[in-house]
Amino acid sequence: MRHFANRVIRAVKLDPTLYEEVEHDKTAMGQAIGVIVLSSLAAGIGTLEMGLKGMWINAIGAIIAWYIWAYLTYFIGTRFIAEPQTEADHGQLLRTLGFASAPGLLRVLGIVPGIREFVFSLTSIWMLVAMVIAVRQALDYTSTLRAVGVCFLGWIVQAIILLGIYVFIRGAA
Repeated sequence: MRHFANRVIRAVKLDPTLYEEVEHDKTAMGQAIGVIVLSSLAAGIGTLEMGLKGMWINAIGAIIAWYIWAYLTYFIGTRFIAEPQTEADHGQLLRTLGFASAPGLLRVLGIVPGIREFVFSLTSIWMLVAMVIAVRQALDYTSTLRAVGVCFLGWIVQAIILLGIYVFIRGAA
């Protein structure tokens, strides 16, 4: 457990060596899933508006979104915007992007009256920076700007996919 906590703290500190470490540690997948679940539960506690059922639905949704995000990032980053030394697999992106959600654990502080918007805004930016670092490390980029581009393109594609799913579900209802 101490090893997991140490990794989470290093992820929150945006330590690039942590992202390299989990990229290569195939046994870290469970820990990455743990970070995703804990981060989404922290958001649920931080809002307290979803109830227990809503928090679990949010956690499952976060795992699905993380999986899609990692695949899109892998596909875009290795097929369209790769550098000559880029070599990665989907699992490496799953692990690094899972740990990039670690700053989201602080969203639990949103429960404090009057600071929820600040906490959620700050942690969203923090997680985005962590994702850029995670992508840079997992895809072996020398350019941070390239990692930003991959994250941006992945975000746009994921937003379109999620919007399509939403429209489909709303139309079916």
